[in-house]
Amino acid sequence: MLGRLDWSAIPLHEPLPLTAAALVATAGAVALWWVIKQRLLSYLWREWITSVDHKRIGVLYCLLAVLMLIRGLVDAVMMRTHQAVAVGASQGYLPPDHYDQIFSAHGTLMIFFGAMPFLVGLMNFVVPLQIGARDVAFPTLNAVSFWVTASGALLVNISLIVGEFARTGWLPYAPLSETRYSPGVGVDYYLWAIQIAGVGTLLSGVNLVTTIVKLRAPGMTMMRMPMFCWTALGANLLIVAAFPILTATVTMLTFDRYLDFHFFTNEAGGNPMMFVNMIWAWGHPEVYILILPAFGIFSEIFSTFSGKPLFGYRSMVAATLFIVVVSFTVWLHHFFTMGAGADVNAAFGIATSVIAVGTGVKIFNWIFTMWGGTIRFETPMLWSLAFLGVFTIGGMTGVLLAVPPADFVLHNSMFLVAHFHNVIVGGVIFGAIAGYSYWFPKAFGFRLHEGWGKIAFWLHLTGFAAVFAPMYWLGLEGMTRRLQHIHDTEWTPLLWTMVAGVMASVSGTAALVGQLIVSIRARDRLRDETGDPWHGRTLEWSLPSPPAFFNYAVLPQVEHDEAYWCLKSKVLESKEFPEEPNYRPIELPRRSATGVIVAFFSTLIGFAAIWHIWWLVIAALVGVVLAFVAYAWRDIHEEEVPAEEVARLDREARRPREQALARLKREANA
Repeated sequence: MLGRLDWSAIPLHEPLPLTAAALVATAGAVALWWVIKQRLLSYLWREWITSVDHKRIGVLYCLLAVLMLIRGLVDAVMMRTHQAVAVGASQGYLPPDHYDQIFSAHGTLMIFFGAMPFLVGLMNFVVPLQIGARDVAFPTLNAVSFWVTASGALLVNISLIVGEFARTGWLPYAPLSETRYSPGVGVDYYLWAIQIAGVGTLLSGVNLVTTIVKLRAPGMTMMRMPMFCWTALGANLLIVAAFPILTATVTMLTFDRYLDFHFFTNEAGGNPMMFVNMIWAWGHPEVYILILPAFGIFSEIFSTFSGKPLFGYRSMVAATLFIVVVSFTVWLHHFFTMGAGADVNAAFGIATSVIAVGTGVKIFNWIFTMWGGTIRFETPMLWSLAFLGVFTIGGMTGVLLAVPPADFVLHNSMFLVAHFHNVIVGGVIFGAIAGYSYWFPKAFGFRLHEGWGKIAFWLHLTGFAAVFAPMYWLGLEGMTRRLQHIHDTEWTPLLWTMVAGVMASVSGTAALVGQLIVSIRARDRLRDETGDPWHGRTLEWSLPSPPAFFNYAVLPQVEHDEAYWCLKSKVLESKEFPEEPNYRPIELPRRSATGVIVAFFSTLIGFAAIWHIWWLVIAALVGVVLAFVAYAWRDIHEEEVPAEEVARLDREARRPREQALARLKREANA
């Protein structure tokens, strides 16, 4: 009836996961109690859970990502503190089995369920606003994409208390991930979580590519798009091209484990190196799926806070597309040591060095954007400036690792771990926080507290340096990665330096939470009245904060490269506000519970398949099919917003800007 599931799946002999599960359950219960007490259940169901508005879905993506990033940070704290006390005769506090699960879950959560959802959330929220669209191309599919991603994240976290997680690393290399060497359910949790979430990511990629290509406002040619839209297009083209490789690889490994196939086994004609080639043929484009949207965020911030157009716009577009193409030619540098031969290693080493040219073009263009500008050192700009230095260091160490002889020495060392985090944390995470600070007022109508934001920035930057600088040194000293116990006691000071750095990062995260709480309490003082708190240059700043649910009362007519900046300049010069447009009714998609229903049944499918509860798998599959059939058979898919309602909301949005312009006029006359 319950397949392999029994009471032995609960780790009753391990206090750490039980305590963590109890804390999570308590926090969930308290949150649910508060929601019920405030009578918010119906509001949450109507306005958030069943919403197909791209802005709401973008916020939900970011919220999921924040929770998973915090969970991943907890894993990092445990890894670093355990290593610091597991030196010499001491064995630390994490048994080897648990430690292996923690470092596997850390990478999985941070990449698949932290960094990626955050950037997908920002793209969901910002891209339609920047191109002058009312929503994404497929709104209901967008909701399904989010909820299916959340389903995958839920499966990873269920493994904390029911069963176990993979002990194979964040990429489950075969043959270690084969049944012979990993007979438990840990790898199965990984496979089903990634497969389910990967479907959501692929659907989101198709949706955003279609949105950018087909839904741009009149007059917005491709070469008038903001740079964030270009990098979003590049990232989502990579998703569409690369994620089927991940799906195929995970499916083949699933067949090996469930149906006794031999794609990646050591016997019966299997080839483990095929797994490594396939997983990195997806994995290296994945790096650029993460970093390209961050590049777009920094481009918007450097331009806005320098008061200048982005330097070398066309070269930035070319560099983005160059990276998209070349990212598929470098995967083998992740395993130069496999013995492919000097010719193969040389080819991939050259390709890896060449791809750095695209990033180098961007870095010089960002510097030239600031050159001669009037720089404002607001919090988003601080994160962007820190990124420039940190990412340049990470890029230089990447070029070093692109040299096969050097990689032979450093491949499995902490030097490699430091390089990876140097570019992912310094690029992607710094970019995510910068984008969060930059677009928060647009999403919620008030700015974040600058003081707390700067405290969080300096704590994170200090922690970053203290954690990853010693890693480079330890790698050069010969410390390999994934060590549960460390024999060399001379490394102890550097290990404790990393612990101090992790604690600074934890303090920085706490400061970000504190910033949010303080900002909510002071939201009236921090209110964004005009919708343009940063004196922005792109179309999203032409809308009120937060934007109306239909985004644009009338689709904008784009006539220049920087559509909003040019319009704003004309208004400020003439001191005359544009006349009211001719308002018309707007048709928008109806909200739908399809996404959350599909996610519920997807979670059941994954959990039941992990534990071989086949009747539940079949029942849940039927549930997924019925959910889509019910959606397809709806008689009415859209609802109309009357012209009067559109006019009322737009006039309310125009009023603060008209008042601000009138004040400027009076000051000019005085």
